[in-house]
Amino acid sequence: MNERELAERIKEISVAEFFEKNRHLLGYENPTRALLTVVKEACENSLDAAEEAGILPELRVKLEQVGEDRFKVIVEDNGPGVPASKLPQAFAKFLVGSKFYRYRQSRGIQGLGISGALLYSQLTTNQPARIVSSLGRRDPIHEFELMIDVTKNEPVVLSHRRRPNPDGWHGVRVELVVEGRYVDKVFQSVPEYLRQTAIVNPFASLRFQGPNGHSVEYPRSIKELPPVPKEIKPHPHGVEVGLLGRMLKRTGARTLLGFLISEFCRMGRTSALEACRTAKLNPNQPPQKLSAEEISRLHRALQQLKLKAPPLDCLSPLGERMIEEGLRRLFKAEKYVAVSRSPSVYRGNPFQVECGIAYGGEIGEFQLLRFANRVPLLYHQGDCALTLAVKEVDWKRYGVPHDGFPQAPMVIMLHFVSVWVPFTTEGKQAIACYPEIVRETKLALQEAGRRLFEYISRKERLRRARARIGLFERYIPELAESLEKLTGKPKEEIIERLKGMLDEEG
Repeated sequence: MNERELAERIKEISVAEFFEKNRHLLGYENPTRALLTVVKEACENSLDAAEEAGILPELRVKLEQVGEDRFKVIVEDNGPGVPASKLPQAFAKFLVGSKFYRYRQSRGIQGLGISGALLYSQLTTNQPARIVSSLGRRDPIHEFELMIDVTKNEPVVLSHRRRPNPDGWHGVRVELVVEGRYVDKVFQSVPEYLRQTAIVNPFASLRFQGPNGHSVEYPRSIKELPPVPKEIKPHPHGVEVGLLGRMLKRTGARTLLGFLISEFCRMGRTSALEACRTAKLNPNQPPQKLSAEEISRLHRALQQLKLKAPPLDCLSPLGERMIEEGLRRLFKAEKYVAVSRSPSVYRGNPFQVECGIAYGGEIGEFQLLRFANRVPLLYHQGDCALTLAVKEVDWKRYGVPHDGFPQAPMVIMLHFVSVWVPFTTEGKQAIACYPEIVRETKLALQEAGRRLFEYISRKERLRRARARIGLFERYIPELAESLEKLTGKPKEEIIERLKGMLDEEG
């Protein structure tokens, strides 16, 4: 093969074409998981949109079987809707979205989710997606049929119809026909995903109708949204050298000093000048003209700076009240514990770990529920930092036998919130094992364990006291007979007085 023939074989591929050939990277590795992933991506979009608009979310999820291995997935929300002019790009083009460059907590951050669902539908059934949306009020209802031009990574609008909206409906309805397999009695299933979504989103109302007639509703148990996270600028300690180079090229700042002050959080004039001195760079030079070697020097200098941690109002944790309410919503336990740790930082990214425990009652075997930014993680449990932390805790110290995992009737839920979740794969099912994340998770578990131990110890003391009382009760008649002989008082009176003493003790 000569050089010309080799050159002709090398061609650019679009990101859509890449994911078409590598759909397992997005969570479409088998029919069961693929069906779950489609539902998951649509629900994440809906919940994020409603929360950002300050609307208490209402989701309706319906699955209709339309063939032996074909399902129509319908997800409808009451969110703000999507402007008709933006809808094709938002749903049918990869890496398009408002979340990728924002440093604030949200469910979706990569710009891959709903577009991946449309691509999977197109790949497996060759049927267009039907998207219905309206902004409400005077906006008509817009109905699109969309497909993706895979080679160009561009939306293809097959049809766009408008109809009146007399009731002022607002929201989005997504309909996709996909290849899949439906199961409803296993952990990694659509019903389980929605059940766990209800736990970690107690402010949302969820309705589900399955293809086998199974239906379930989770009414909201809290009528208030969590605090809205604020957007922050990237922290210098969380920026890789490659990203720093791209930021320098696209900045509108005229000087390097202006770039450092305007593009980063926690970077004032003094810190910026110190970084320039350490990197031996002129603070007044144009940032766009730095060489690769100068960018590397600047990056090293930024990592050496002693800076305040990034602002923490970019996070929106559930808080202990919502954690406990979420557990009560699904589990009938005898004891609930909720812990919301103070925020911490990994690689310049703010994060927070929350933990909830439901113990005893009607709970059977141990369950571990993992969440990231209010999204259930159902796969790759063994590869997750949250799982590792649970295994590293010595649960015997808290009155709970364990063999790797706790061996007790209890549910542990762990919620990781961050502006950037370090997932191990594009499928977003396991959190990378950064030491800072594992440590904070262990601290949350240990604090919850101490609170649980107080309850278990009190319960054990009460059990022993009752056992002693029960033993004493067995011998009351014999003791009364002996006291009757010694005191001359009636046996019945002595028995009543002894029982009264036990009641006071109990």
